[in-house]
Amino acid sequence: MASSREINCTACGKTALARLEPLYEDFRKVGEEAICTACGHRYASPEETPFAKASSRPRVFTDADKPREIKVFSDDERRKSCAWCAHFVINPFNQRCGLTNKEVEATDLCFNFAPRKEQQEESE
Repeated sequence: MASSREINCTACGKTALARLEPLYEDFRKVGEEAICTACGHRYASPEETPFAKASSRPRVFTDADKPREIKVFSDDERRKSCAWCAHFVINPFNQRCGLTNKEVEATDLCFNFAPRKEQQEESE
Protein backbone atom coordinates (compact mmCIF):
# COMPACT_ATOMS: atom_id res chain seq x y z
CA MET A 1 0.00 0.00 0.00
CA ALA A 2 1.37 3.39 -0.95
CA SER A 3 1.67 6.10 1.68
CA SER A 4 1.57 9.86 1.09
CA ARG A 5 3.37 12.96 2.36
CA GLU A 6 3.19 16.64 1.50
CA ILE A 7 5.71 18.07 -0.99
CA ASN A 8 6.56 21.39 -2.62
CA CYS A 9 6.54 20.17 -6.22
CA THR A 10 9.27 21.64 -8.45
CA ALA A 11 7.41 20.74 -11.65
CA CYS A 12 4.04 22.42 -11.01
CA GLY A 13 5.06 24.75 -8.15
CA LYS A 14 2.19 23.62 -5.92
CA THR A 15 2.18 22.21 -2.44
CA ALA A 16 0.55 18.83 -2.90
CA LEU A 17 0.60 15.29 -1.63
CA ALA A 18 3.21 12.92 -2.94
CA ARG A 19 2.29 9.28 -3.33
CA LEU A 20 5.17 7.01 -2.35
CA GLU A 21 5.18 3.87 -4.49
CA PRO A 22 7.53 0.92 -4.12
CA LEU A 23 9.89 -0.05 -6.95
CA TYR A 24 10.32 -3.75 -7.59
CA GLU A 25 12.95 -5.66 -9.48
CA ASP A 26 11.87 -9.25 -10.09
CA PHE A 27 9.77 -9.75 -6.93
CA ARG A 28 12.14 -7.85 -4.68
CA LYS A 29 11.58 -4.30 -3.45
CA VAL A 30 14.56 -2.16 -4.46
CA GLY A 31 13.34 1.31 -3.47
CA GLU A 32 10.56 3.88 -3.61
CA GLU A 33 9.64 6.74 -5.89
CA ALA A 34 7.49 9.75 -5.10
CA ILE A 35 4.75 10.93 -7.46
CA CYS A 36 3.14 14.37 -7.22
CA THR A 37 -0.64 13.96 -6.99
CA ALA A 38 -1.25 17.39 -8.55
CA CYS A 39 0.72 16.99 -11.80
CA GLY A 40 1.99 13.39 -11.82
CA HIS A 41 5.68 14.33 -11.82
CA ARG A 42 7.87 11.43 -10.68
CA TYR A 43 10.88 11.85 -8.43
CA ALA A 44 13.53 9.15 -8.71
CA SER A 45 13.96 8.62 -4.96
CA PRO A 46 12.64 9.97 -1.65
CA GLU A 47 16.01 11.70 -1.11
CA GLU A 48 15.49 13.83 -4.25
CA THR A 49 11.87 14.66 -3.39
CA PRO A 50 11.28 18.19 -2.00
CA PHE A 51 9.17 17.18 1.00
CA ALA A 52 7.52 20.08 2.82
CA LYS A 53 8.84 20.64 6.32
CA ALA A 54 6.14 21.03 8.96
CA SER A 55 6.93 23.87 11.34
CA SER A 56 5.11 22.19 14.21
CA ARG A 57 2.25 19.88 14.84
CA PRO A 58 -1.04 21.81 14.76
CA ARG A 59 -2.81 22.11 18.09
CA VAL A 60 -6.48 21.55 17.47
CA PHE A 61 -7.52 21.03 21.09
CA THR A 62 -6.34 22.79 24.21
CA ASP A 63 -6.22 21.54 27.78
CA ALA A 64 -9.57 23.26 28.38
CA ASP A 65 -11.16 20.88 25.84
CA LYS A 66 -10.20 17.78 27.81
CA PRO A 67 -13.11 16.19 29.67
CA ARG A 68 -13.05 16.46 33.42
CA GLU A 69 -12.34 13.31 35.39
CA ILE A 70 -15.49 11.51 36.43
CA LYS A 71 -15.51 9.90 39.85
CA VAL A 72 -18.22 7.30 40.26
CA PHE A 73 -17.15 6.11 43.71
CA SER A 74 -15.67 8.06 46.56
CA ASP A 75 -12.33 6.65 47.79
CA ASP A 76 -13.85 4.90 50.80
CA GLU A 77 -16.51 3.22 48.62
CA ARG A 78 -14.05 2.29 45.90
CA ARG A 79 -11.74 0.63 48.38
CA LYS A 80 -14.61 -1.52 49.68
CA SER A 81 -15.63 -2.99 46.34
CA CYS A 82 -14.93 -6.61 45.41
CA ALA A 83 -12.02 -5.59 43.19
CA TRP A 84 -10.08 -4.56 46.31
CA CYS A 85 -11.17 -7.50 48.47
CA ALA A 86 -8.84 -10.31 49.57
CA HIS A 87 -11.57 -12.87 48.77
CA PHE A 88 -11.99 -11.74 45.14
CA VAL A 89 -10.98 -14.57 42.80
CA ILE A 90 -10.45 -13.91 39.09
CA ASN A 91 -10.07 -16.62 36.48
CA PRO A 92 -10.46 -16.55 32.67
CA PHE A 93 -14.10 -17.62 32.84
CA ASN A 94 -15.66 -15.60 35.66
CA GLN A 95 -15.12 -13.67 38.88
CA ARG A 96 -16.09 -15.24 42.20
CA CYS A 97 -16.10 -14.49 45.90
CA GLY A 98 -13.75 -16.85 47.73
CA LEU A 99 -16.00 -16.89 50.82
CA THR A 100 -19.44 -17.44 49.34
CA ASN A 101 -18.35 -19.01 46.00
CA LYS A 102 -20.92 -16.78 44.25
CA GLU A 103 -20.27 -15.05 40.96
CA VAL A 104 -19.54 -11.34 41.56
CA GLU A 105 -18.47 -8.25 39.63
CA ALA A 106 -15.46 -6.11 40.49
CA THR A 107 -17.70 -3.15 41.35
CA ASP A 108 -19.97 -5.08 43.74
CA LEU A 109 -20.00 -4.03 47.41
CA CYS A 110 -20.01 -6.65 50.18
CA PHE A 111 -20.51 -6.85 53.95
CA ASN A 112 -17.74 -9.50 54.19
CA PHE A 113 -15.12 -7.16 52.74
CA ALA A 114 -11.53 -7.83 53.80
CA PRO A 115 -8.79 -5.61 52.33
CA ARG A 116 -5.95 -7.21 50.36
CA LYS A 117 -2.45 -7.10 51.85
CA GLU A 118 -1.32 -4.35 49.43
CA GLN A 119 -4.25 -2.19 50.49
CA GLN A 120 -3.53 -2.67 54.21
CA GLU A 121 0.11 -1.66 53.71
CA GLU A 122 -0.92 1.51 51.79
CA SER A 123 -3.27 2.64 54.57
CA GLU A 124 -0.66 2.20 57.31
